[in-house]
Amino acid sequence: MLGPLLLAASGSDRIRRFVSGAPMTRPVVDRFIAGDALPDALATVRALAARGIDVTLDHLGEDITEVSQAHRSRDAYLALLDALGAEGLGDRAEVSVKLSAFGQSLPGGRRLALEGARAVCAKAAEIGTTVTLDMEDHTTVDSTLAILAELRRDFPRTGVAVQAALFRTEQDVRALASSGSRVRLVKGAYKEPASVAHQRRQDVDRAYARCLNTLMAGEGYPMVGSHDPRVIDLALKLAERYGRAPDSYEFQMLYGIRDGEQRRLAAEEGRRVRAYIPYGSDWYGYFMRRLAERPANLAFFLRSLLTRA
Repeated sequence: MLGPLLLAASGSDRIRRFVSGAPMTRPVVDRFIAGDALPDALATVRALAARGIDVTLDHLGEDITEVSQAHRSRDAYLALLDALGAEGLGDRAEVSVKLSAFGQSLPGGRRLALEGARAVCAKAAEIGTTVTLDMEDHTTVDSTLAILAELRRDFPRTGVAVQAALFRTEQDVRALASSGSRVRLVKGAYKEPASVAHQRRQDVDRAYARCLNTLMAGEGYPMVGSHDPRVIDLALKLAERYGRAPDSYEFQMLYGIRDGEQRRLAAEEGRRVRAYIPYGSDWYGYFMRRLAERPANLAFFLRSLLTRA
């Protein structure tokens, strides 16, 4: 019951002000967010790279209302990629982009988001890295996949995230599991209506397993976005079944969650693990979705508030 409430709270300005202003919030937020500014993110990248863990960076700021904000989001990614290139981290770090931050929902948003994403893809290619398009709520899927198709004409390594909770995703992954395609499979962190998405956790888990099988059997590059030990075990078994080399897929986990498991997998020879690292001052919506995803995250947050009060 708490999950839907927390997802609803992620869109509440009143609750945003309360949570953001609580003096004990910041230490907990720092577990999941790599700071407010670019230097903070770079320090985190360096630390994880030293442990053998690759990263994908998300500059937070998805809820925009003006074209100027979309341009600022684009420019923040260009500055990030310039910094990664200057430090020689292009082979360890890619970037994740929410097209809503690039103006997807504004009037003329598809063109605006495509132009911004194209500029970021071009800069990423310059430093030898890639871009993955994050997937947001179900109303954005068609637009996001259309923009992906446009981008892949010039930047074929552009990836996309898909959410197993949505009914349509099993069909989408069949279309995406082709040579050169990079697909991050996640369960989904948005509150979706019963008309478009599975509502029971066990149904989402089964859908995830079916989608993962399709991706592992296909010719693309699966990115297994999960902390669930059962999913990790299934991915390893499917990779063996379909004769996949360790470098033909990867595991992706959120920064600050199951750090020990990330290090364990990365220590296995040839195994690639990538941490999803968000940074930036607009952290509230992301933070609340992380609490909604796992009761353990919420328990950690509440314990921190109580023990530091």
